[in-house]
Amino acid sequence: MKKINLLVSAALVIASTAVMAQSKFEKDHAASFKANGIAGMDRLDRDETQKFCSDPATLGGKGDAKKREAIEKANMATIKLPSDGKYLGDWKEGEKIAQSGRGATWTDTADTVIGGGCYNCHQINKKEISHGNIGPSLWNYGKIRGNSVDVVQYTWGKIYNAKAYNACSNMPRIGHFKLLNEDQMRHVMALLLDPESPVNK
Repeated sequence: MKKINLLVSAALVIASTAVMAQSKFEKDHAASFKANGIAGMDRLDRDETQKFCSDPATLGGKGDAKKREAIEKANMATIKLPSDGKYLGDWKEGEKIAQSGRGATWTDTADTVIGGGCYNCHQINKKEISHGNIGPSLWNYGKIRGNSVDVVQYTWGKIYNAKAYNACSNMPRIGHFKLLNEDQMRHVMALLLDPESPVNK
């Protein structure tokens, strides 16, 4: 009986410590930010995808595989195809959007046009030498992959919600969070897939 009581007590101590640690994290996390302009405290609210991907077990490569699969499936269900069935816009506008990192910051207003900031993570046009490398190079994206229905729809889905293909992708859920609208996404699609885009020369 003593052993059982000791085990129960130990379990309660561990559980309460975990709750306290979590509460301290949440408290410190919230205390590190303040609402400013359009950037409110709601930006600290994490959905299931973000919670899963910031879990130490997941970061250590030991996340629940079934949960990862469920998260990807849930994100896939959010993807909306173009309302008019048209996937490609103007690659010239796409280049401007890819170059722009404006919008959604505390210094912006709610009606500030948001840019894609694509060059922050990707090489796209080789003429632009200032680019990040968190994401893969997109140079010759359409030239290499072609523009089959599958490639076009995959590319749209990847831009709309990359977590549908990789739960913990570093890529933002651009369409899902309405960072870009449909027309902007079409222009970025054209930058990547239009044969006349310098990306595919």
